[in-house]
Amino acid sequence: MIPKAELHCHLEGSIPPDLAHALAARNGLDLPDKLFDAEGHYIWRDFLSFLDAYDRVCGVLRTARDFGDILYSYLQRTAAEGAIYVEMFCSPERPKSLGIPYADWLGALVDAIDRARRDFGIEARIIGICIRHLGPDRALALARQIVAEPHPYVVALGMGGDEAKFTPADFAPAYRLAHENGLGCTIHAGEVVGPESVWAAIRDLPVTRIGHGVRSIEDSALVEELARRGIALEVCPGSNVALGLYPNRAAHPLPRLIAGGVRVTLGSDDPPFFHTTLGTEYDQAGLGELVLRAITRTAIEASFADDATKAKLLKGVPS
Repeated sequence: MIPKAELHCHLEGSIPPDLAHALAARNGLDLPDKLFDAEGHYIWRDFLSFLDAYDRVCGVLRTARDFGDILYSYLQRTAAEGAIYVEMFCSPERPKSLGIPYADWLGALVDAIDRARRDFGIEARIIGICIRHLGPDRALALARQIVAEPHPYVVALGMGGDEAKFTPADFAPAYRLAHENGLGCTIHAGEVVGPESVWAAIRDLPVTRIGHGVRSIEDSALVEELARRGIALEVCPGSNVALGLYPNRAAHPLPRLIAGGVRVTLGSDDPPFFHTTLGTEYDQAGLGELVLRAITRTAIEASFADDATKAKLLKGVPS
């Protein structure tokens, strides 16, 4: 089995239907009608209905323990597919809205990482992710909290949400604060919006990685610049196809990005919603074993883990 590493997965987006049912039962809640199809999969039609389904699933969350159980469950499943390292996008916004203190939420995630390492031999870290359409002030508040309450497992600042809202420059204060305090930086860009989104991100923010970034292929100069700078793209082909960016995996630009010298990694994004897993992304990438091992090594090298952890992980991935 090829060792795997993942840099792009959203915590709440990783909740499989069976866990959603279990969390709802534990919290005395009913899942909404018409959330599942006859086979028990999540139902959604387009990007907006995906976001609606995502939010409805998140409605079963009530306690810090719930968030920890989601992370532990995901690490268990990906370890069974050969994953040795995962960086999970975790937003404090939802627990905050539930009245869960940041320290309690983070403590549950840290405990999940420690238990998963002990039980499955997988390593994991946390990327604190702000929500773009909530605006720059909320992003700066999140960056300040991460900096004020540091933990070695919280290794970076990231940003998801509606890519068409605001500009990367609007979030420069948050990213500057994170960068100046030793945190890694990544941002979703070049997914729904074209290459201009990636240009703006690498021009105005101290990012070393781009979430998705696949629309970069539409601008040869941008491909050359990403390769020159060594900026890694967190590529999620299954997500891109599911959301209609490309009609199928054969049309996906992953091979062309690699041919252009861009550093790429493979991620599952919101796996149960897109009927994928990290193992599926590796299996259906259409690449040989040597290339896939190189992608895992790239993911570890581009990760925000400390140098000692990177060196340990790389020993388990022969080139």
